[in-house]
Amino acid sequence: MDLINKETRDLIDRSVLCWLATSDESGRPNVSPKEIFRYEGSNRLLIADIASPRSVSNIITQPHVCVSLVSIFEEKGVKLIGTATIMSSDHPDFNATAHTLIEMAGPEFPIKNAILISVEKTHPIIAPSFYLKPTQSIADKKAAAYRSYGVRPISPSSPTKTITPIEITSRKE
Repeated sequence: MDLINKETRDLIDRSVLCWLATSDESGRPNVSPKEIFRYEGSNRLLIADIASPRSVSNIITQPHVCVSLVSIFEEKGVKLIGTATIMSSDHPDFNATAHTLIEMAGPEFPIKNAILISVEKTHPIIAPSFYLKPTQSIADKKAAAYRSYGVRPISPSSPTKTITPIEITSRKE
């Protein structure tokens, strides 16, 4: 049974970054942003290791991981908990397994390893505003977030894209 529902798959597809949390053999945590990732179905998330030696070494000794993805403008996201394995770029199945990541990275960012995460649990990440302002619409939440971050949509009337373009506006200090 796939733990990842359509809403979560859409969030993964829209996300620019995810955050991979690992820990070493002593339990010391490490959190690292990842820019190239893809949900591959069957409860499996693939993440490109471009420059993540600590994440990789932690996974080798302690494979339990957590990945967070958040839509900052909608103020919600998902936490994926699972077990990770490392597939090195010299593995015979690397190109077949990581072909989508390789295409996403392009030639400028060679992938050293593919981090394969078997998702075992999911938990929603929901901003306090959902509880404190339950009648506030998603559009109002987005407008408030745009103000908070000092950004705005380039063209609110343009069709929805995978990533909503924004431009930075002056932000109060």
